[in-house]
Amino acid sequence: MIRLAIIFGGKSIEHERSLNSAVSVLNAIDREKYEIIKIGITKEGKWLLYDGPVELISTGEWKDYAELRLLAEPEKYNLQVISSSKTLKAIADVAFPVLHGPDGEDGAVQGVLQTVGIPYVGSRVLGSAVSMDKATTKALLRQAGLPVCDWKIYYKEEIEDNSSKVISDIEKTFEYPVFVKPSGYGASIGVSKAADREDLKKALVNAYEFDRKVIVERFVDCRELEVGILGNIIPMASAAGEISYPGEFCDFNTKFSPESEIKRTVPAEISADTAAKAKQLAIDASWAVDLKGFGRVDFFLEKETGELYINEINSIPAFADECIFIKLWEAAGLSYRDLLDRLVGYALEK
Repeated sequence: MIRLAIIFGGKSIEHERSLNSAVSVLNAIDREKYEIIKIGITKEGKWLLYDGPVELISTGEWKDYAELRLLAEPEKYNLQVISSSKTLKAIADVAFPVLHGPDGEDGAVQGVLQTVGIPYVGSRVLGSAVSMDKATTKALLRQAGLPVCDWKIYYKEEIEDNSSKVISDIEKTFEYPVFVKPSGYGASIGVSKAADREDLKKALVNAYEFDRKVIVERFVDCRELEVGILGNIIPMASAAGEISYPGEFCDFNTKFSPESEIKRTVPAEISADTAAKAKQLAIDASWAVDLKGFGRVDFFLEKETGELYINEINSIPAFADECIFIKLWEAAGLSYRDLLDRLVGYALEK
């Protein structure tokens, strides 16, 4: 039986998303194939062994449970991730980081696992780090000849030092509206649509609260498509799905609030040619950023021209039951449980 460490939580603002994803994975995975070791990372960055009920993970109560166990039986529950003696590798054969956002999805945890010699699900350090940073992703995609929207990078320091110069440069480069995004975050965190100069000032400040590197991007009136990727050496693409929603754009609350009215359509109602092009672009994009194991490539389909633009790449898509990644592969005939088996298999194959 394979000892599989499911790692969840993390220090990022997406901590709660990770908890929900982990619960979904734990409920779906084949317990006859895997001995499950649950490891939670607190918002403060503390790693804790957790052997309590799965239900306490989504509520956040797992943390108190794990800390009480550690106090009561330190020899049993002490977890040394890196040490000169007993390490994480002594209790797990393979790890599955079910983490979202910085310090989890961006190569940080992947580097730790690589250092201690544990195979892990998903991309290695390079692919994880590149996919997390929108500016680097766009640069590599454009260098590979793949379609991305025009963008420019600005840093917190230059915005604070001379915001009028930055705003003037943006207005010379783009027409309103524009999108403003922190480069190193996903899930639409810190993203704003600016329709005029006053909006732009607020959007820049909002974005650099999350990341000192800020992207300003050309607005595209579009539909939003998503394609799943699986595989290490020869990646394969799922069918395309579509995300639709009320309002001007899909921000973090639109995506994840309990009252969300977001709609996920799989397969997307698009032409066969567009679907085939999206699948090929997703595969090409995965090569360009060294995405391994699995991931999701998000697209803008411009309404007026029918052109496809790669928006971003997610190296650890959410696994909560309502999320589209699972649905994309179920539509391709791959059950959720079989999908998880594939992911672990790819980890052991790398």
